[in-house]
Amino acid sequence: MARALMMTRRFGVALCFTATTVFCSANAADPAKGADNFKKMCATCHTIENGAGNGALGPNLFGVPGRAAALAPKFGYSPALKASAIVWSDDKLKAWVQNPQKIVPGAKMMLIHAPNAEQADDIVAYLNTKK
Repeated sequence: MARALMMTRRFGVALCFTATTVFCSANAADPAKGADNFKKMCATCHTIENGAGNGALGPNLFGVPGRAAALAPKFGYSPALKASAIVWSDDKLKAWVQNPQKIVPGAKMMLIHAPNAEQADDIVAYLNTKK
C-alpha cells in the first residue's frame, strides 16, 4: 500500500511538472509573431526603426520599453499622457496596446482592432527587440 502511494505521488508530481512546463512554454511571447502583429495592427500609425521619425498618426516606438511616456521628439501627445508619469514596463505596454483609454483616460490613441492577450504579449516581446 505504501509503495503504491509513493508511486502515485511520484507520478502526480511528474505530471504536474510536465503540465506546467508545457503550459508555460506554450504561452511564451514570440517576437517574430509580434513583428507580424505589429505590421498588421500598429504600423499604419507607428514607425519602429531607430531614427525613422514619427508615423502617420503616432510616435516612433523604437526604444519605448523602459522609457517614460510621451518622450518621442516632435510628436503632439495628449495632455493626459504627458501628465501620466507612466514608465513603459512590459505590463503597462501590454495593457496599453489592448486598451489605451483604460490606462490613460483622455489619451489620443484609438484602436481599430485591439490585440488579444497573446498578441499583446508578442507585440511587447517585439518592442523589446527594438531598443
